[in-house]
Amino acid sequence: MTAVPPPYTTRRAVEESDLAACFQVRKEVFVGEQNVPEEIEYDAYDPIAVHVLAVAADGTALGTGRLLHGPDAAGKTGGDLTVGSLGRLAVTRQARGLGVGAALVRAIEDEAARLGLTAVDLHAQTHALGFYERLGYVAYGPEFPDAGIPHRAMRRKTVSA
Repeated sequence: MTAVPPPYTTRRAVEESDLAACFQVRKEVFVGEQNVPEEIEYDAYDPIAVHVLAVAADGTALGTGRLLHGPDAAGKTGGDLTVGSLGRLAVTRQARGLGVGAALVRAIEDEAARLGLTAVDLHAQTHALGFYERLGYVAYGPEFPDAGIPHRAMRRKTVSA
C-alpha cells in the first residue's frame, strides 16, 4: 500500500525563492487582510531570523512563520537568551482549516529545540489565543496593542530535539 502524501509540507526556508514566498504570504495576510502598514511588517530581524514555510504539493506557498533567538529575541522574551520568539505566523485564506498553522508552529518549535532553546514565546493576536492554547501555550501578562491589534504574550516549553 502506498502512503498518501500530505497535502502540504513544512520546511526551513533557506533559498531566496523560499524567503520570497514567506514574504508574499505575510504581505497577503498581514498587509492585505489585516491592514498592517507594509513599512512595519518587514523589519531588521527578517534577514537573521529562522523562517519556515508550508507549501502545497504543487509548490504553492500556504503559510509561514519565523523564529528569533539569542540576543535578537531578548527584547521579546524578557531578556532570557534560552527562549526563542515565534512571530509573523501567517496562513493564506485558502489554506486555513487544514492544520497548516499548527504544523508551522511545530516546525518552529523543532527549529528552537535544534538550537537548544528551552521555550518559545510569542505575541498572539487575542482572537488566536485558543489556537495557541490548544498547542500548549500559556498566556501571561496584560493585553497590549501591536500594529493596532490586541495581543497577549504566551509561552511553551520546548521538547528536546
